Amino acid sequence: MTSRVVISGTGLYTPEQSISNEELVAAFNTWVDRFNADHAHAIARGEEEAKAHSSVEFIEKASGIRSRYVLDKAGILDPDRMVPHLPERPNEALSVMADIGVQAAKEALSNASLEGKDIDAVIVAASNMQRAYPAMAVEIQHALGATGYAFDMNVACSSATFGLQQAADSIRAGSARRVLMVNPEICTGHLNFRDRDSHFIFGDVATAVVIESAEDANSQKCYEILDTRLQTIFSNNIRNNFGFLNRGDETGVGAVDKLFVQEGRKVFKEVCPAVAQQINQQLEDFGVSKDQLTRMWLHQANQNMNDLIARKVLGRDPTATEAPTILDTYANTSSAGSVIAFHKHNDDLLTGQLGVLCSFGAGYSIGSALLQRV
Repeated sequence: MTSRVVISGTGLYTPEQSISNEELVAAFNTWVDRFNADHAHAIARGEEEAKAHSSVEFIEKASGIRSRYVLDKAGILDPDRMVPHLPERPNEALSVMADIGVQAAKEALSNASLEGKDIDAVIVAASNMQRAYPAMAVEIQHALGATGYAFDMNVACSSATFGLQQAADSIRAGSARRVLMVNPEICTGHLNFRDRDSHFIFGDVATAVVIESAEDANSQKCYEILDTRLQTIFSNNIRNNFGFLNRGDETGVGAVDKLFVQEGRKVFKEVCPAVAQQINQQLEDFGVSKDQLTRMWLHQANQNMNDLIARKVLGRDPTATEAPTILDTYANTSSAGSVIAFHKHNDDLLTGQLGVLCSFGAGYSIGSALLQRV
C-alpha cells in the first residue's frame, strides 16, 4: 500500500476541424429562416412559435466561447442535417471513442515516461459512452497493451475528477500500481444544434491522465494528489434522457429530451455557490489558505461561472494566470475541460506550489482535487 499518489503525465487529443461562432450562427440562422417559412401559417395562427436568430454577441456574452473543435464540421453546419456525421465502424476496427482516447493516452504515457504495458488499470470517465458494452475502457486497454482491469464510469461533466479519486484510491489500496484515466468526449453527438440556448455550448476532445504511486513515478513533472473531494446533489436542471429503455416507449423516440437539455440560469445560481463552498471547505480542512493557492484549473463550461467561483474562493477577481481559460477555443468539453486547462497551464508552477483541479455539472456533481507540484 502507498500513501503518496501523483499525476505523472497528461495527454490531449484535439480534432483537426474547428467551427467558429460566425460559422455556427450562419448555419443556425439559415435553419431558423427555413423553419419559420415552412411553418408560417401555423405561426400566424399561434399554433407554432417562431424561432429566433442566434448571434455571435449573444454566444460570447452568455458563455465566453468563440469556437470549438469537432470531429465532423460539415454535418453540424449543414442546415438540413445539423448532426455530426460519424459512421459506425465494424466491430474489428477501433471505435471512434476509443480511437481518440488512445491518441490522448499515448501522449499521457509518453509524458509519464511509460508504455501501455506499464499500466494495470484503465478507467474511461466520460459524460456519454459510445455503447453499453464491451466497455470503452477495455477496448482502450487492449489497444494499448495494458494489463489488469478496466471499466467505464459516467458522472457527466465531473467524470474526470471522480475518476481521479477512484484511481488514487485504487493505488492507495494496492489494487493497482499505475492507472490510466481517459476522458473521450464526443459532446457534439448529444447536442441539439437547433436549440438557440445551447447550440454553441459543446466541442469534441479527449484527455488522459496517468496516476501512480510517487515511489514508482519516473516523470520529471509530477503533481501529488494531496486531497480529493466529491459531492452529488440531485437536480433535473441538466438532463439527457437517451438510453436503452427508449425503445420501450416509442412516443418519446427523437424527442428533444433525448439530447442535452438544461435550465442554464438555475444551474448558474445553484452550482456556483456549491462549488466555491466545496473548494473553500477543502482548503480549510487541509490547512491551506487562499493566498497559498497558485492555480485553479476549473471546469470549462462557462466563463461567467468560472469567474464567479474564482472570486468566491480568492476573495477578489482572479488573474488570467490564476484561473486559466481554454473554453474560448475548445468550448465546453464536459469532463475533459478542467484536464485540458491543467494540461496546458501547469508547466510554470514551482516545486511545492498548490493548485485545485475542479469540475462540476449534471447531477449535480462536483469534484475537486488539491494538487502540489513535486
